[in-house]
Amino acid sequence: MNRSPLVLPAVLALVLPLAACGSDANDGDSAATTTLTVYAASSLTATFGEIAQEFEAAHDGVAVDLNFGGSSDLVTQIQEGAPADVFASADTATMDTLVGDDLAGADPQDFATNTLEIVVPAGNPAGITSFQDLAEQGLNLVICAPEVPCGAAAQAVADDAGVTLSPVSEEQSVTDVLAKVTSGEADAGLVYVTDVEAAGDDVEGITFPESASVVNTYPIVPVQGTDESDLAQEFVDLVLGSTGQRILADAGFGPAA
Repeated sequence: MNRSPLVLPAVLALVLPLAACGSDANDGDSAATTTLTVYAASSLTATFGEIAQEFEAAHDGVAVDLNFGGSSDLVTQIQEGAPADVFASADTATMDTLVGDDLAGADPQDFATNTLEIVVPAGNPAGITSFQDLAEQGLNLVICAPEVPCGAAAQAVADDAGVTLSPVSEEQSVTDVLAKVTSGEADAGLVYVTDVEAAGDDVEGITFPESASVVNTYPIVPVQGTDESDLAQEFVDLVLGSTGQRILADAGFGPAA
């Protein structure tokens, strides 16, 4: 009985080093995590989020870091040295810029197509029914800036249709256009079919036949100089494979030609 006060210090002397070892092991596991950075057009937000989850589930210890934005802005970031491993563009012209600067790590591969649709707030308060209605005086129209793929497509459709658009705002991404319509700041906007579908009941979509004259093709490529070239190609392969194509089709994207 007189020796019992010595038991607790002796036990603690054994337990504390073990606890410290356990802490070091956990820290080591965290440090071992590999990050794959994917730059993708903002219209791919929902689909690439789902594809990234599929990729992570199949690759223990790998985390996919998704950076969405206007395709032209993303290319600028990569040109300035941003650490991207994969780039997915909303049109081939923007991808050509990346390739022209020798920043593509392989030949780009087309994986989806998309077309424009008119988006209006729920209830369509401005009564928009056609593409020609977007030229009405006093209409608060929002579109993408011309250097962004969705803006280039909007201008091309307008030129083909002989319609002069006078937007009150030109945004740097299609999600910014959608946000202004959803919030009621705009009477109408031009976004992709897939963005209207993803927005659900917050907006209404109005299809128009003129959109068929301009179809955006989406290419994807590993970025030159990535330290994760194998993983980058595996992500590209997932997008091109049956799982990625199913996710894209469910969101309303068309197949690549």
